[in-house]
Amino acid sequence: ENVDGLRESAESGDALFGTMDTWITWNLTGQHVTDVTNASRTMLMDLETLDWDDGLLADFDIPRSMLPRIVPSSDPQTWGKTRADGAFGAAIPVCGMLGDQQAATVGQTCFAMGEAKNTYGTGCFLILNTGEKIQHSQNGLLTTVAYKFADAPAVYALEGSVAIAGALVQWLRDNLQIIDTAPEVESLAASVADNGGIYFVPAFSGLYAPYWKDDARGAIVGMTRYVTKAHFARATLEAVAYQSREVIEAMNKDSGVELKALKVDGGMIENQLLMQFQSDILGVEVIRPKIAETTALGAAYAAGLAVGFWASLDDLRKNWQIAHTWKPQMDAATRASLYKGWLKAVTRTFDWVE
Repeated sequence: ENVDGLRESAESGDALFGTMDTWITWNLTGQHVTDVTNASRTMLMDLETLDWDDGLLADFDIPRSMLPRIVPSSDPQTWGKTRADGAFGAAIPVCGMLGDQQAATVGQTCFAMGEAKNTYGTGCFLILNTGEKIQHSQNGLLTTVAYKFADAPAVYALEGSVAIAGALVQWLRDNLQIIDTAPEVESLAASVADNGGIYFVPAFSGLYAPYWKDDARGAIVGMTRYVTKAHFARATLEAVAYQSREVIEAMNKDSGVELKALKVDGGMIENQLLMQFQSDILGVEVIRPKIAETTALGAAYAAGLAVGFWASLDDLRKNWQIAHTWKPQMDAATRASLYKGWLKAVTRTFDWVE
């Protein structure tokens, strides 16, 4: 509509569209493809057929001819090879492709129904494996494809996102200047025994899963003259864990499966206090792998399976190793009381923007 001749080119297949993975694969191999996990994020793919949905294409007036072919996340058929005289200096088959969080899920070997991982970065991203059956959420979560390996059936997942996690530590550093560097938040938080009665709900741009309230705004509640900057630091870390628990509880309700352990990755997993509190407030073990870069590892796993470097999912499980496990140390009554306070604090952020 805005570029002369572009629609005609799209309809004839001369103008192509795709996600970032499509562009990279095109430059590596000349093939126009995307995998099921990335295609699912376009809102144009049917989760059941794993093909572009004609009804949605019609609604958005998008020509099918411009879209990439949808392929498995790990594909022994490969999509071509890199040029021998190119950047890699060899003809390497390109055969593994996953979206960011799905790659981390594979990298954490969450291959069994009920296994879950949480990535702690600027925000938090939780994915729960729901098996080969599509589980439509009734509790504010996203239903998505976790992965598809070769000719095996697709595996689905529930995903929940927390908008503000590590970004809250950055806010303490940059806006309030309570700390000079992000790692300092742990020692400052550890200098007090608890949060001093305060809760920090970082709804800076609204609340994500499971609430989806764009009119919510951040709040710090429960303050007294006793509260210090150390309590602010502790409440900041605890907020990450509380938000993650809310998403996990929504997953438990949707799936009917109680979480037994949580695999974790991302920059914030180096924070011992946070990880221990996460285990405490969930009441389950929190497990950090030896290889923390699980997104890259998952992409490598997908490619390695396709070319036979690893023969099976069991081989991947054997390759994945635990670096540290945090076990719950909090009694059930304290856990329930703290979480009740959090849920009360969250309600104070509702309906702020009119």
